[in-house]
Amino acid sequence: MTRLLIVRHGHVEGIEPPRFRGRIELALTPLGVRQAAAVAARIAAEWAPAAVLTSPLRRCIATGAAIAAATGAPARVLESLADLDYGAWTWKTHAEAQADDPALYAAWHSAPQTVRFPGGESLADVVARAAEAMRLAGAEFAGETVVLVTHDSVGRALLALALDQPLSAHRRLDLSPCGISEIVVEGAEVRVLGVNATEHLAGL
Repeated sequence: MTRLLIVRHGHVEGIEPPRFRGRIELALTPLGVRQAAAVAARIAAEWAPAAVLTSPLRRCIATGAAIAAATGAPARVLESLADLDYGAWTWKTHAEAQADDPALYAAWHSAPQTVRFPGGESLADVVARAAEAMRLAGAEFAGETVVLVTHDSVGRALLALALDQPLSAHRRLDLSPCGISEIVVEGAEVRVLGVNATEHLAGL
């Protein structure tokens, strides 16, 4: 049985109030640093991961480094775990994006599977990358536990693949900073054991 622990990075600026963060580089806030320490302690107490694979963006690398330090597992970057590329919408507020292109903004909320961001990606692109990350992790760490530190968009895509959900269901799963989701793969069988566990963040 191969176990995939999906962890969203810790808190950064642009989560609240929300902006389209995407590929912009952001450091963890002090809250994000505390969240990373808490999720690292939780994983170290419950699992023995063979590796920590992270998005190339610094907020994920920092979160992954905390998990690696707590568990003793090696950490490395996996490019396919990078956030959705919002292109020209990167770092826009939702009000700015809506004013820029009301029709596209409305489509993103009503039919996200139809949207390609100007100069950026579509959800289909993200799902393809997520599938490749899942395949690589399963092939290299068959029978072991591996932590994937990524972004809410990619985490949702990984869970959608495991649950066989359509792209239109993109926002039906809510992933909190440093929440843990758990997928196990046994042969051709894929099961989701948990989604967005956050008990370790209580009091932060």
